[in-house]
Amino acid sequence: MIKIKGTVESVIFYNPENGYAVCDVACMGELITMTGSMPSIAEGENIIASGSWVTHDEYGDQFKVEYIERIMPTTEEEIEKYLSSGILPYVGKTTARRIVVAFGTDALDIIENDHKRLLEIRGLTPSKVHKIYETFVEQVGVRQIVIYFQKYNLPPSYAVKAHNIFGSGTVQIVEANPYVLSEFIDGITFEKSDEIAVSLGFSPESELRVKSGIKTALKNISFFSGHTFAPRAMLTASSCALLDVEQGHVERGISQLISDGELISENHGDFDAVYLKSYYDAECNVADKLKEMSGIYFDVDADYIDKLIDEAENEDEIKLADNQRDAVFRAFQNAALVITGGPGTGKTTIINTIIKTMKKDGSSVMLAAPTGRAAKRMSEVCSFEAKTIHRLLEIRVGDDVSDGVFARNADNPLDCDVLIIDEMSMVDIILMNSLLDAVARGTRLIMVGDSDQLPSVGAGNVLKDIIDSGTVECIKLNEIFRQAKESMIVVNAHRINRGQEPLLNDAESDFFFVHREDPEQLPNTIADLCLRRLPDYYGFDSMSQIQVLTPTRKTSIGVGHLNNILQSCLNPPSPDKTEHITRRCVFRVGDKVMQTKNNYQIQWRRGDEKGAGVFNGDCGFITKIDRVGNKIEVLFDDDKLVDYDFTVLDEIELAYAITVHKSQGSEFDVVVMPMFPAHRLLMTRNLLYTAVTRAKSLVVLVGLEDVMNFYINNNNVRNRFSGLKEKLRIY
Repeated sequence: MIKIKGTVESVIFYNPENGYAVCDVACMGELITMTGSMPSIAEGENIIASGSWVTHDEYGDQFKVEYIERIMPTTEEEIEKYLSSGILPYVGKTTARRIVVAFGTDALDIIENDHKRLLEIRGLTPSKVHKIYETFVEQVGVRQIVIYFQKYNLPPSYAVKAHNIFGSGTVQIVEANPYVLSEFIDGITFEKSDEIAVSLGFSPESELRVKSGIKTALKNISFFSGHTFAPRAMLTASSCALLDVEQGHVERGISQLISDGELISENHGDFDAVYLKSYYDAECNVADKLKEMSGIYFDVDADYIDKLIDEAENEDEIKLADNQRDAVFRAFQNAALVITGGPGTGKTTIINTIIKTMKKDGSSVMLAAPTGRAAKRMSEVCSFEAKTIHRLLEIRVGDDVSDGVFARNADNPLDCDVLIIDEMSMVDIILMNSLLDAVARGTRLIMVGDSDQLPSVGAGNVLKDIIDSGTVECIKLNEIFRQAKESMIVVNAHRINRGQEPLLNDAESDFFFVHREDPEQLPNTIADLCLRRLPDYYGFDSMSQIQVLTPTRKTSIGVGHLNNILQSCLNPPSPDKTEHITRRCVFRVGDKVMQTKNNYQIQWRRGDEKGAGVFNGDCGFITKIDRVGNKIEVLFDDDKLVDYDFTVLDEIELAYAITVHKSQGSEFDVVVMPMFPAHRLLMTRNLLYTAVTRAKSLVVLVGLEDVMNFYINNNNVRNRFSGLKEKLRIY
């Protein structure tokens, strides 16, 4: 690694959220452009930067900074330049000159240790002096954290995050308990905290380590498996495996965490369930609110409702089936209602009729869905604005990228008479809790979804638990309507759901199977379908209309391998396409990408509208790569334009191929899916059913029919540990 010592001449760009900067540094008579994380960098500073040379296509040689050491200015000239840079509030060039004239080379020491003397400077009031002092001390604190983190190969961007959470005492807090890093800072793993703890002399059996490991194990169980709790025996085993300590240490740690209220234990008959407090509270709140709503019935005039439905039918030139008409009637009658059914059973028709009849009745209606793509689709098919649930609840930035708060809550509920939520199978327990918190008493809540699809990516099995509890009024739609029967996608989806083989390869069909036995042929066949065969024969656009779905992230049919192949043929390198290389992949202008985690802080713009928050599963296209500003611009499906700093690119990935789990709530013109052996836990009937029901116009399965039949016959759904159903049943 190369080291360069110099003086910062100018700061070209600076992002205060993560410390990323572009600056010119004078070194031995030359001006060097440096880029990288350099928290609180200012003109006039002397620095020692460690990094490497890179060549920018447009701007030539630049020095990419990995670590930086700060040498505070010592001469009067350097100090004046530093203070004149705007690094401190209320200190411009004139005030900087006055400070240096008054205090000389002691100026910075006086600001830090005897700041009240700044009142001697004309124009500085007590409030201004205090702000100058606070800002200076904060910057010194960030720099100390940067230096401390460098010992453990933690980049400066994490130092900024740590300072934002823990303040100037970060170093002392970390040395007292290094495990706070992995618990509170997204991106720092338990293993990294462990590494720091070992260097500080912590014992493997230390209470702090054991407790943090238990919480990490429980978070992993929720994150990777969707459980809202873990049986105590499972948590003990997972914690022992993570910590590599004797079971007795873990048992004592779990008991202590429960005693301290950080974890919650609840008896479930044969075992004790252990919850993270956030999931336990969410389950309790959701159950309490739904039980309350299920007991509210509105006194309605049946003849009046029939008249409204008749009018809606005449206007839309439709005739509702008896169960559809019943669903609309019960929407008027019940404060809480579930409408569930597979494709082609008329859920959208019911939603449209409920919107129309409620508006005729003078009721205000809101429509929402969990993802941007799902909300956009509902807006199109219902001719009525649908928002994402996060946007509906008016997300506000929290303290961390993974945290957010909603402006709409119990104190500021949603202003509507009727709230319709589509794609309810995607709603996890935490989001459901926030949603119900914002529903005012007297508001009708109508939950629409397909309970046979895969459950939400987040923890919980909300829709299925609500239906199975029998607590909330539920309409189950089973009849496939005439128009839907003409689609083999709909017919085969229901056949798969019943455990029957699909009907394949009729010349007039929209459901095909391409036989391939060689696993090495599969990716190339899929690529050829996307690039040539489907666009040439049907006219579909390779990038915007065709989506490859796969059950797994690994192997030759996994997301990683398929994305590399599809990118190379659908969006190959070109002199007019800017690229950025990361350790995981190459991002290129025109690439299809997906957000892989909730980020409540990242800013977006949509015309004149601005906001914050991009969420797990949101998809879009790279429209620009700025290698000077070190950012990638992505246009998402809901028309949000977002700039990603190069330091947060681990939050997006290529999306030519995505997992079936990530496709929930989305609809694509064409779905192409490999049929080749994967992990048996993934090869389930409901996964194939979910994949097939994502397609609007065409499904193409590629591989072995025996594998397809294994999916269909494997109805051993991996149950999620969730206590919502039981809580709903308790009166």
